[in-house]
Amino acid sequence: MPEGIRKVNVIGHLHPDTDSICSAIAYAHLKNEIEHTTIYEPRRAGAINRETAFVLKHFNFNEPELITSVTPQIKDTEIQRQGGIDGEMSLFSAWNLMREAKADTLCVTDDENNLEGLIAVKDIANANMDVFDMSVIGESNTCYANIVDTLKGEMILGDPTGRVTSGSVRVGTTPEMMEDTVKPGDIVLVTNRYETQQFAVESEASCLVVCCSAHISSKVISSAERHGCSIITTPYDTYAAARIISMSIPVRAKMLREGILKVSVNTSVDDARKMMAHSRHRFFPVIDENSKYVGLVSSPNLLAAKKKHVILVDHNERSQSVEGLEQAEIMEIIDHHRIGSIETSGPAYFRNMPVGCTCTIVYMMYRENGVEIPKDVAGLMLSAILSDTLAFRSPTCTQVDRDTAAALAKIAEVDIDEYADEMFEAGADLTGRTAEEVFNSDFKIFSRGNVKFGVGQGSYMTERSRKAAEKLVGPYLAEAAALEELPLVFYLFTDVKSSSSEVLWYGEGAEDIVARAFDTDPENGMARLPGVVSRKKQVIPALMATLQSIQEDVL
Repeated sequence: MPEGIRKVNVIGHLHPDTDSICSAIAYAHLKNEIEHTTIYEPRRAGAINRETAFVLKHFNFNEPELITSVTPQIKDTEIQRQGGIDGEMSLFSAWNLMREAKADTLCVTDDENNLEGLIAVKDIANANMDVFDMSVIGESNTCYANIVDTLKGEMILGDPTGRVTSGSVRVGTTPEMMEDTVKPGDIVLVTNRYETQQFAVESEASCLVVCCSAHISSKVISSAERHGCSIITTPYDTYAAARIISMSIPVRAKMLREGILKVSVNTSVDDARKMMAHSRHRFFPVIDENSKYVGLVSSPNLLAAKKKHVILVDHNERSQSVEGLEQAEIMEIIDHHRIGSIETSGPAYFRNMPVGCTCTIVYMMYRENGVEIPKDVAGLMLSAILSDTLAFRSPTCTQVDRDTAAALAKIAEVDIDEYADEMFEAGADLTGRTAEEVFNSDFKIFSRGNVKFGVGQGSYMTERSRKAAEKLVGPYLAEAAALEELPLVFYLFTDVKSSSSEVLWYGEGAEDIVARAFDTDPENGMARLPGVVSRKKQVIPALMATLQSIQEDVL
């Protein structure tokens, strides 16, 4: 196993059937056992059908998590784990933190790590340049502790946890000059002149800031205590203190609250790149699946996004796989279908065998690696073989499939005939199902030359359930073709016990294609195909050959 791989997604095809789901679970378990790890995780590429739901429930498995795309996501980039800050932090402290962290953006969070806002260097710079806003400290309800910290001062009198609620910042010069400027509630910066200090106190100033660490007489302190005036001393001179005191306001007063551009850990890198291209910001907050803040990301981080690692089971057709496969690292393909259109960026382990089910191959790999098959996993693998081979009736079924099923049934302690009937009946149950649900329960897209077409299949134990499915799905084929953007759609309704199928279709020339492919005479929009039960071996090759012939005739 190469180093640095966080997780490997084991994925079946779109519109997953029982083999697609069960082989993903069984193969992920095998890989974890072989490599003594837990990084291999089964995934599903769509909603599971009722047959598969029955199988999972019967053997006490949960549905694999849904995955619709394997394009790199924000979680695959280098997220800068810059912690959130308290909205009460002063602008001065935030600026210092930015210098230490070499960041120009900080995120403001609450006690539960919910994102409340963000503050950037330019926000602090703009606040610092607004020299005429003398009332900002009071309007921001600034805590005295922030003022003390910003001025590197000491609180001689008053409560550090108290807040400035009104007033402006004034510079005290002489009593004569202060008489018309200092108002009740103001913060007054003074030096060592006793009369200036005392006048400010008697003018009902809310706070006296004594610069240059000047001496404060006991009389001024006593007077300030009587008037409810706080006293702070600072080593800064009046000029420096006047310039920097406004930086004591909390970041919540200047942070961006509305319209914050943020990304989720699950946002694709492509979508994030588009968003960032239309923003003047350099850094963007990242939130997790629970909308909690986790860090920051910038455009350069997106360039180094790691590819997702995937193993494909039960398919090797690009049209049947999840989105973004070209941006992923395909490590392995385990399949039993024809070799299709998927390309890999590098060498990959590819195992393709002419057997009836992917789980038959997976069973071989368990044996080859000497890994014991758990009872519940054996039940899943048996179910997949029974489903794909139509309980050994399909022409794709080999003696290897039969022998494998017998071995798995023994491990799972299952009677094959009884269980197969029960499984197929569960899958054929149409109670409460829509045409779309039945249609998508097992539907795949193929291509021949410049023609794309879709073929679906449903398997039924009784004629009654098969006819009900035909009545439900038939009228939906036109809508399905439009939704899938396909010119041709074919759907097989297979009678398991009689080993025959009836096919419905939609699309220009579809009836003629069916007639030529299966040498049959369709009647009333339907063709009966005795002995045809395998989409892979009997239907797809015939349709491919016919479409190829039609294209050659045109040329």
